[in-house]
Amino acid sequence: MRVLVVGGGGREHALCWAIAASPLCDALYCAPGNAGIDQDAECVPIAADDIEGLLRFASENAIDFVVVGPEVALVLGLVDRLAAAGIKAFGPSAAAAMLEGSKGFMKDLCAKYAIPTAAYGRFTDAASAKAYIEANGAPIVVKADGLAAGKGVTVAQSVDEALAAVDAAMTDSAFGDAGQELVIEECMAGEELSFFALVDGKTALPLAGAQDHKAVGDGDTGPNTGGMGAYSPAPALTEALQAVIMDRIIAPTVAGMAAEGAPFTGVLYAGLMLTDEGPKLLEYNVRFGDPECQVLMVRLRSDILPALVAACDGVLGTFNLRWSDDAALTVVMATKGYPGAYAKGSEINGLDAITNDDAIVFHAGTVAEDGRLLANGGRVLNVTASGATIGEAQAKAYAAVDRIDWPEGFCRRDIGWRAVARGA
Repeated sequence: MRVLVVGGGGREHALCWAIAASPLCDALYCAPGNAGIDQDAECVPIAADDIEGLLRFASENAIDFVVVGPEVALVLGLVDRLAAAGIKAFGPSAAAAMLEGSKGFMKDLCAKYAIPTAAYGRFTDAASAKAYIEANGAPIVVKADGLAAGKGVTVAQSVDEALAAVDAAMTDSAFGDAGQELVIEECMAGEELSFFALVDGKTALPLAGAQDHKAVGDGDTGPNTGGMGAYSPAPALTEALQAVIMDRIIAPTVAGMAAEGAPFTGVLYAGLMLTDEGPKLLEYNVRFGDPECQVLMVRLRSDILPALVAACDGVLGTFNLRWSDDAALTVVMATKGYPGAYAKGSEINGLDAITNDDAIVFHAGTVAEDGRLLANGGRVLNVTASGATIGEAQAKAYAAVDRIDWPEGFCRRDIGWRAVARGA
């Protein structure tokens, strides 16, 4: 099978690493890829949002199966275009991708199909949004409706902070068109959990649980990012809780999307809050999480490729994935300044001192130039280790981090702290 993975981040490196190990994979390409992915796949210089370029490459190179990593390509309808050309692709249609493409769409679906989530309002003008905030008080959550690269959410601790978030989105256009409509919702208390399920339009197959760290600083302080680290399994995800999540959240979502005429296929990533009233949906993503994908692929003991094809073909009911009993933990190394302004082009050394027994370094934003490895993004490396416990995986990951010579990089030093505090 000739496979194309779309994307160039740490998630796509993990997917390429896993797919390359499949005996079903005869040739593997990645567009656009990065300096690390180049070790597992042939990288082609086509941007993930270049729908016409990707379609042309897949057609001209007899690609049998496309795995779409990033949400932008899904929302733009890449899977629809590939299907029309007779090329199989893993991921939802543009209509189904609205679960992530519009937070308002997702919230309205929850309301219609009784899926537990935070109380909310949708707003297209600043005055109404501010009136809702004044009426409900703080803490309160202000979200850009559209895609904002993980940066469109403000968890406001005061009314003034919430009002400023409205101005930033709607008046200052901090998130472009994505922030011209807002979802404002109650601030739920509890522990967050990342829950993943492969979906074939009618059947959902739960994957291993994971937890990530969104805040940029130790102790979950500072602004939100795309994710500064993750670990799996999630100690909070018991078998009983998984059954509740599947019954109350995942199954009604899959049934609801089918009833709406937009059946969902691909991976459904539910960001959950474990409240005193039970699990509630924070948001949906319609692709593997980043960096959760990295720890999931390291723990997966089944061949990932036939499972992805089964989701595309509507035959997931026959699958049962196997997972390692070991834990996995990934630490994101980012360029100083992230998630704000940062400079590209700083040199990274020391990766050759890390063996696969120590950790696997998935590249998220790198480029090779004149024999040097350079940072080419905000989140740059995902240092991923396994261990009998989360604590052991954490120790191995940070030992590998400390071998990397990159003065312009930084990371959180407490990834997995909650699980380790529980003795996991």
